[in-house]
Amino acid sequence: MLDNLTARLARVVKTLRGQARLTEDNIGQALREVRVALLEADVALPVVRDFIEEVRKAALGQEVVGSLTPGQALVGVVHRELAALMGTHNAALDLATQPPAVILMAGLQGAGKTTTVAKLARMLRSRQKKKVLTVSTDVYRPAAIEQLRTVAAQAGADFFPSAAGERPSDIASGALQYAKSHYYDVLIVDTAGRLHIDQPMMEEIAELSRVLSPIETLFVVDAMQGQDAVNTARAFNEALPLTGIILTKLDGDARGGAALSVRHVTGKPLKFAGTGEKLDGLEEFHPERMASRILGMGDILGLVEEAQKSVDQDKAREFARKIKTGKGFDLSDFREQMSQMRKMGGLAAMLDKLPAQFGQMAQQAGGALEDTAVRRIEGIIDAMTPLERARPELLKASRKRRIATGAGVSVQEVNRLLNQFEQVQKVMKQFSRGGMQKMMRGMRGMLPRMH
Repeated sequence: MLDNLTARLARVVKTLRGQARLTEDNIGQALREVRVALLEADVALPVVRDFIEEVRKAALGQEVVGSLTPGQALVGVVHRELAALMGTHNAALDLATQPPAVILMAGLQGAGKTTTVAKLARMLRSRQKKKVLTVSTDVYRPAAIEQLRTVAAQAGADFFPSAAGERPSDIASGALQYAKSHYYDVLIVDTAGRLHIDQPMMEEIAELSRVLSPIETLFVVDAMQGQDAVNTARAFNEALPLTGIILTKLDGDARGGAALSVRHVTGKPLKFAGTGEKLDGLEEFHPERMASRILGMGDILGLVEEAQKSVDQDKAREFARKIKTGKGFDLSDFREQMSQMRKMGGLAAMLDKLPAQFGQMAQQAGGALEDTAVRRIEGIIDAMTPLERARPELLKASRKRRIATGAGVSVQEVNRLLNQFEQVQKVMKQFSRGGMQKMMRGMRGMLPRMH
């Protein structure tokens, strides 16, 4: 997301290299580049205008102190203003009310509301140990009701049944009474959307809001909508007492300007960001971290948090011991590391949170460690016996043919995996001997290419 903006801002830093201080002239030149980059990212024009003016005021005359260059000083200003544009800090869900705390989800059709309901339910169950009930009031699309029933079950949340022909307000009222009588902590209400804003939809969701008195009314918006997202957000904000925004599809190829626009237009905080279709693809939105990612600084804190959620700590300690000693690392360990990386969203998701200087590594990976490729690696190793995983040198032609047949791949792919594993072993031995520079040069070998 916003890769073009990141690249343009990096060029801005280079244009200011060698200058002693930030002046009106060099700031003006740099901000013209920033302005073009924001517009190309589909950020709303009024938002761009206000943002550029705020950066100009903050940067003008700022002294370049210590080891900072003018470009770095300007990036510091842009970072602060980007974070301020998106809300400065994470706004947590407010569930401080007599149970059940009602969360009303609003948004257009196709924004990802139903999937987001399940993601949010899963997050509340796993992280806050809440008892969650979900309900769909979308009586116009029976498939939407069935979709919520399915994904709610996958998320481990309960589902209150509804059907086409019922009044949405009656469904909502029934679900609320059921949640109260069965002692649920949270009730999440999915609503009907349209392909565009219309008066009946707005009246219906306003009525639902009156019936439910939700403590949170969250507007779900597709980050790929661009300028349309701003108009939609404004309309919903006028019709409902919104308390926050959830951005979906932040992993898409779109320019992503909605992330920088909707908070400015509505004045409501961005609370969550959604990626992908998997139910663990929802994370708290931290404006300062997103600003860092846009500016190529990465989101190391986010990566650490993801690792803490996904990685088995005992296995991680054992793996660290093997790296330190350079002994005992076998194909079972290699498979475990691939699986852990997949749990964290895959290589692309991890590299997206690393600083921009790791971008070359991402290009070298070439998408090779996508979910399907990692699963293929796991399949090949699973087709081996425990002895073969512990002693890969035993794998001669006949064994390789058996493994290839069992995994449904060619012998060449088995050979490729074994070569990659040998490279990883070499890198780990260099690391155990303190050869950090050699290890970094060997990183290419740790990025398996499965064709």
